[in-house]
Amino acid sequence: LAREAGLTLPQTVFMTGVVWALPAQVVLIGAMIAGNSLIAAAFAVALSSVRLAPMVVALTPEMRGPRTRKWVLYALSHFVAITSWVLAMESFRNVPRDLRTAYYTGIGTTLVLVNMGVVATVFLLAESLPVQVTAALFFLTPIYFLTSLWGSARERAGHVAMVLGLLSGPVFHLLLPGFDLLAAGCIAGGAAYVWHRTRLKRGTGK
Repeated sequence: LAREAGLTLPQTVFMTGVVWALPAQVVLIGAMIAGNSLIAAAFAVALSSVRLAPMVVALTPEMRGPRTRKWVLYALSHFVAITSWVLAMESFRNVPRDLRTAYYTGIGTTLVLVNMGVVATVFLLAESLPVQVTAALFFLTPIYFLTSLWGSARERAGHVAMVLGLLSGPVFHLLLPGFDLLAAGCIAGGAAYVWHRTRLKRGTGK
């Protein structure tokens, strides 16, 4: 996508480091291909990144220690994405609280630097890759997100939301093209939340 948008190798690698989350990078490149203004592109990227706010809110209390400075948490919020969030939430229970910011710094910087290297490599090899390999690489992303989120869900409501989202997504794609993802997310997530609250009131579990 970056090559098709006319980005150079340094620009693509830089984008990976400063934007980081993959969907936001795709939104940015899409805005560039569409010829949108800088303000419109920045707004679209910011809007796509709002979805990470609940993850930051969930992660920060787990990471904050008694002497943790706020600027450290603000800086580490840059690394919040599906992979780093899943790894941190699964392993924090085994990490002393006063070492969690250093631990997450290691996770975040390692992921960013490794991905910058991978992006540079694939950028150089993109023209020589078979179409099937390119398609498989694209397909790995949603599969990885799906399995990671399923495995890291601490409550059954997370699984319910994912199942409802997968089932309702194709339906809303036909009924509300262009707004299908938003509609499926809101309705499936809302239904899972109501289901979760109902179970808690009944005392039937998480």
